[in-house]
Amino acid sequence: MRSSARHGAPESARGISAHVLTLHQRLYHALNLGCRSTESRGKWQCSDIEIQRLVLRSVDAFLDCISTETLQYPLVKDSVVDMVRALGSILEFKSQSILRLASSVVAKLVNILPSPMLQSHVLDLICPLADLLSSQQVPVAISCATSMNVILTKISSRQEREVSQILDETKVVGYLVHNVKQFCVDDKPIEYIEEMASVLSKILWRWPSFRFCVWSDPKFLHILESIRLVPGNSVKVAFLQLYSSLALCGYGAEKLLENGETLLQMMVGCMDSSNTNSVRMEAFKLARCLMLSRRGCVKMMRICCEPLLKAVMSTMNNWRSLYEKLDKSQMSVMEEACRLASITRWAGDHHSYLWKSGVDRLFLDLLVDNHTKILKLQRELSVNDLITVVQESQSANLSLSFRPYLWDILGGLAANCAENSDFERHGNELQLSVLIICACSSFVKSVGALCQVSRDGPTNMAECESATRAVLMMVYSPCKYISSLARSILCEILKSNGRDYVEYLLKILSRRLAGNKFGLPGNLEIVVTLMSLACYCSVPKYRKLIIKFQGMKTLVAFIMWWLNNPVHTKRASMVPHLRDSFTERSCCVPCTEEWEGEDMLLLFGLWILAELLHHSAGMGVHLSDSLEDFSEARLIQELQEICRNHKSHGSRWYAAYILSYFGIFGFPSKLGKRIGKSLGEKEHSDLKLDLANEESVYVHEVILTVRCPSLLPRRESVPKEKSSVGSNIKPYRERRSVKAVRLSAHVDQQSLLKLLEYVYLGYLQASEDLVKKLKIFARHCKLESLMQMLCRRNPKWDVPIPTFDLSPALGPAGEHFSNLLLESSTAEVVHWKCSSCCTQVPHLHVHKIILESSCDYLRALFQSGMQESHMQTIKVPVSWESLNKLVGWFYSEQLPVPTFDCIWDNMDPEQKFREVQSYLELCWLAEFWLIEDLHEECYKVVISCLDSSRYLSTKTIQIAANFSLWKLAQVAAEYMAPSYHHLRYSGELDALDSNLVEMVRAASVRLSQEGSRQFG
Repeated sequence: MRSSARHGAPESARGISAHVLTLHQRLYHALNLGCRSTESRGKWQCSDIEIQRLVLRSVDAFLDCISTETLQYPLVKDSVVDMVRALGSILEFKSQSILRLASSVVAKLVNILPSPMLQSHVLDLICPLADLLSSQQVPVAISCATSMNVILTKISSRQEREVSQILDETKVVGYLVHNVKQFCVDDKPIEYIEEMASVLSKILWRWPSFRFCVWSDPKFLHILESIRLVPGNSVKVAFLQLYSSLALCGYGAEKLLENGETLLQMMVGCMDSSNTNSVRMEAFKLARCLMLSRRGCVKMMRICCEPLLKAVMSTMNNWRSLYEKLDKSQMSVMEEACRLASITRWAGDHHSYLWKSGVDRLFLDLLVDNHTKILKLQRELSVNDLITVVQESQSANLSLSFRPYLWDILGGLAANCAENSDFERHGNELQLSVLIICACSSFVKSVGALCQVSRDGPTNMAECESATRAVLMMVYSPCKYISSLARSILCEILKSNGRDYVEYLLKILSRRLAGNKFGLPGNLEIVVTLMSLACYCSVPKYRKLIIKFQGMKTLVAFIMWWLNNPVHTKRASMVPHLRDSFTERSCCVPCTEEWEGEDMLLLFGLWILAELLHHSAGMGVHLSDSLEDFSEARLIQELQEICRNHKSHGSRWYAAYILSYFGIFGFPSKLGKRIGKSLGEKEHSDLKLDLANEESVYVHEVILTVRCPSLLPRRESVPKEKSSVGSNIKPYRERRSVKAVRLSAHVDQQSLLKLLEYVYLGYLQASEDLVKKLKIFARHCKLESLMQMLCRRNPKWDVPIPTFDLSPALGPAGEHFSNLLLESSTAEVVHWKCSSCCTQVPHLHVHKIILESSCDYLRALFQSGMQESHMQTIKVPVSWESLNKLVGWFYSEQLPVPTFDCIWDNMDPEQKFREVQSYLELCWLAEFWLIEDLHEECYKVVISCLDSSRYLSTKTIQIAANFSLWKLAQVAAEYMAPSYHHLRYSGELDALDSNLVEMVRAASVRLSQEGSRQFG
């Protein structure tokens, strides 16, 4: 312990009052009564209760004289270390007679110390404080919770891992959950539950790993329902924050929404202006957390669409009247309401409610001064005069930080507006015109700012991006009225400098192509550039300019450059107003929610190229003229690869859209490619279509049933009833019979064959002459996605990709056509009942044509002519779980994989191993059956499982060796290498074969050698 004499030295005490010096001397007099550690930074120790009491009073008195100014002096600064260590030691001693005083002094200390100073001492305090949260002395528990709240607010990100470990070891979350449950049983003050809930919410927000044990506790959630009715604004804030922290987990949000009517009713009530701003802000934040996923949004809109949106509209509506009086808390409420309103990016019933509620009038009030006067004059003004008046009247009061939210909301409304929406009939066409003028004016300013960025360096690009996106959504809106009006207004506004901007935007792209891979600021600049060019493409005059300035060539080069140097980035990571430190800590939320995904640059590049192709034919311009460095065949190949492999729905839609200009209509896929080989084959076919020219084409009813039931004879569309005796699988010879259907002479043979090509492959190739006939077929067969491609209609924003999925054939619709049963050789399912047959053994009704299309081994087996080829049942040497995964992959090419989220992290180790074992079985079977794609997928899944839970390697290595999967066994050995000596001495390696133990030992030696070379 430092001596008081040292701390009283003139150098360190200069400028400090005599009173502070006196208290400081008393403090160190008390501290010196305790044991001194030989280490310079050792703990203070003393078991004498009276000395501890004296120290606490001395610390308390000294803290009373500390201010922000005195904390800057070395004498005071150095004292903090000794005070913290003494207080931590006293708390750990747990003397009941002084715990109340000790906990209150600690609470005072953590409140006084600024964050940088407190962060140095977090680990000394958090462990004893966490241990005392379960104290039977209510004041002690409250003071410790108060201190924890402050500490958790002030800790740095670098300390989170250590603090998390302490919280885990001390079982803090369990104590807090127990305390909340006991609140209704014991007579405790409101302050108790408020502080406990607040600490719990802060822990759950910072550390996702603690959320599962809380939201999966039904008793705890039930208790919350009764406690949340306790009156008081501070209690409301604490519980809203707690619910938000739980909802940050996607599974937690689903759990809260299962019976969420009362919760949502309370939440919406807290949004009312009669509540404090802190309560309202937390209510909006909770709503946003519950709607982080599309599924959550749909559920909430089903339960409380109208009251929720009414609260949002009311909050935003108060902006204008209170603008000059708004403080920081009111601004935060407004921002949360704007964030919540951004759910317009997803389709749903909330769109119609927003239009009916006058969202257009609300936004006019926010964006334009004297908009009422403008609307009265609008019918008398020309378009140019109206544009001038609106531009002069745009509000300067609306903060720049809020404008991006408004553009996002408007863009979402335009993108999801119905095709035939009649704004004139509803009387809001005038407001819409003014809003579009505002958006287009901001867009043109954004293009100017973009050019300025390119010339003079960085500037604020947030509003540039959101305004540009809003106009993009408007000019390509599925609503004909909005798109037509937006294009005409944009054309007028661009007259002054549109030509110069087009040329400059193309130059920005060209310069990026000539440079190296760029960072985030460059990505945002390129995104805005691409969206701007897409907007210009919507206006014929500027589309011609883009083509004239070699835009098509530039875009093809950009797309090919991206495919060779993919830059994956999400919009939220680039645009400041979408960055939110609270929801950034979410977990278990689907990562494929946004239509553009991480392929934004590719999507908008494809978008522009598609627009140019759509209109270039009439101008006598051909894409081949722009393919100097790339062949047309290679471009087509790359576009087909995008359709097959890219995750982003937007990029895949536009790649398919571009392919339609090369005579390819639909979505190429790996499964379609395999199934397509069976078109016209007699083997396993059960339907023959006889054409008028005496030719025939053999097809398979199961494939037509799933992909295009309109092509089936009407009487065959209804499955037969369940067989009363045995299996409904007919004998092999009987199943060989093929039904013949004579087609009318009016059926165009070529069109029918092309339609079957689409049914079997997922896409077709056709000339322009044939396209006209195919449209009739597609319309009759209700193939909407094919019809859209044949008509070359722009993809609608946020519409999912039509998948090539034969899984419905495994249900009632396809079981009637089944000609094979698959059983697991190791099935242990006791209770089994089949809806199609009376077979008692667990089995799956499958179709040989689908299985053999993806498996050469089974194809050879079925066509061998041997006894096995005539069997009605095949036993597959894998578990029942693995068999289901296998068949699912055959029919959809989708392998269900662990998501490595909260559910996986909290799964029982044995259950985890069973999951891994099923993929090991499939990996072995795929290798034996020569299914390369499945083998590769299973291999990757096993590696991911081992990476997520390395302790699985010990069991995995033996199973992999048993299956002769030596590559996987080697990977498992490398995961075990760091723990080799521990595993050896603990006996965990004893169960392994000697050659596997040697494999692990060798991996450990290599690891040691690599470490020696690295630090040698």
